[in-house]
Amino acid sequence: MGIDIDNGMAEILLIYPPVAKPAEAPAGIAKLAGSLRGHGVDCVAVDLNLEGLNYILRQSCTANDTWSLRALRHVEKNRAALSDKKTYTNFDRYKRAVADLNRVVEVVGREHNLELSLANYNDKQLSPLRSQDLLQAAAEPQENIYYPFFSKRLTRLIEENSPSFIGFSLNYLSQALCTFAMIGFCRWRFPELTIVIGGGLITSWASRPDWHNPFAGLIDHLIAGPGVEKLLVLLRKNPEGDESFAPDYSDFLEHEYLAPGRILPYAASSGCYWNRCSFCPEKAEGNRYKQIKPETVRRELEHLLSESRYDLIHFLDNAMSPVLLRALARTPLPIVWYGFTRIEDDLLEPDFCMALRRAGCVMLKLGIESGVDEVLQALDKGITLNKTALVLANLRRAGIATYIYLLFGTPAETLHEARQTLEFTVAHHHEITFLNLAIFNLPLYSSESSGLEVRDFYAGDLSLYGNFVHPRGWQRQDVRRFLDQEFKRHPKISPIIKCDPPIFTSNHAPFFC
Repeated sequence: MGIDIDNGMAEILLIYPPVAKPAEAPAGIAKLAGSLRGHGVDCVAVDLNLEGLNYILRQSCTANDTWSLRALRHVEKNRAALSDKKTYTNFDRYKRAVADLNRVVEVVGREHNLELSLANYNDKQLSPLRSQDLLQAAAEPQENIYYPFFSKRLTRLIEENSPSFIGFSLNYLSQALCTFAMIGFCRWRFPELTIVIGGGLITSWASRPDWHNPFAGLIDHLIAGPGVEKLLVLLRKNPEGDESFAPDYSDFLEHEYLAPGRILPYAASSGCYWNRCSFCPEKAEGNRYKQIKPETVRRELEHLLSESRYDLIHFLDNAMSPVLLRALARTPLPIVWYGFTRIEDDLLEPDFCMALRRAGCVMLKLGIESGVDEVLQALDKGITLNKTALVLANLRRAGIATYIYLLFGTPAETLHEARQTLEFTVAHHHEITFLNLAIFNLPLYSSESSGLEVRDFYAGDLSLYGNFVHPRGWQRQDVRRFLDQEFKRHPKISPIIKCDPPIFTSNHAPFFC
């Protein structure tokens, strides 16, 4: 259930829209809330993603098959199961609970001609990659499946708090149509409100070299990149100084997210310190790297942990820096944690990996991408297979789980190299806890794309990726066939892939470590 917030007055409402994985509180608006309040701005942060899911799960719908009927009968039971640590000791029970909850969402969505899930929103008529479709979603908010919910919820929030601004955090394509439906409702119902939109997806769109804002008549302010300073200027506050304020999750403490413990999402940096990988969106978008000092990270985490009980810290960094990892190894955190990092020299030392495990690290996510040195060199990953093999062995000995990302279909790869990646993965299967297999998408405006024959991939003026003619004939359909018929079927690989938590993937993986 949502929290009934009545502060009397708030200068700005911060809204996190449906649909995203409902495993943890939204870090972006929590960071904004902490910074704004630190500068004396009254604000209210609201997770309409989780509240929207609660609304969907309460809807009545028609079901004819046995699976759907069972899922509808046991919504509360399955929701409770995903909040129970015991469920995570039985993977089959866990998968059934996730599948049944997701089935209910699917059935409700189907009655509205949607492909709806716990983590996705796909309208069969409107595309989030076409600005005209987003404007149509804003012009007809009553057509959105969440309209009966958000029209009442937003009305109550605005009437109770009397804000001058309302800000929407749009991070994923799956949130775009719902976000614009809510914006359209606010523009119609509360025309005096100043509407602001930011978030990761907005940053990506605004980074296109051909970008022109198609939403100028609907949205008052579109903010790309870190939004705190720009919001403070809009709110007529002084953003000078580099004082850091911890995220403020107080608005979300009563929410029951779909996880067996409370997760604390925390970003110790923005951008990527490596920032050299070919075809990387961070590099293509020109996002600058900014790191919070390790002593500040510890102070903020200690503050957050003193305010409420958490069971797991999720570091959101694109790559946790060596400086941060060393600081964590020296001074352990009071609870366990996980995050994404690179293959770095520190991890070549068994004692350092042991220190990380003693410091609370239960899982590291690693972008290995390929099992071929020449491919890694072409991608400018800055790693070698020898180093990778040593790191995997050290992490296994230390008791740190690994969530490994592999990327297939890059311009430097053919079927031959893909099979070498399969051989490398098989050779190290006992050191890999989870696997994520991805097919390469070409960022349209990366510098490396200039030498490739690019074709439309997703039709729309807001597309970020394109299809391309592979220079060595290793086309997308060939990659998919290899993964489905060879890689995933290998007897050493198949069990690893089957261990990946469905839908929630790495968000729930640490609870199985």
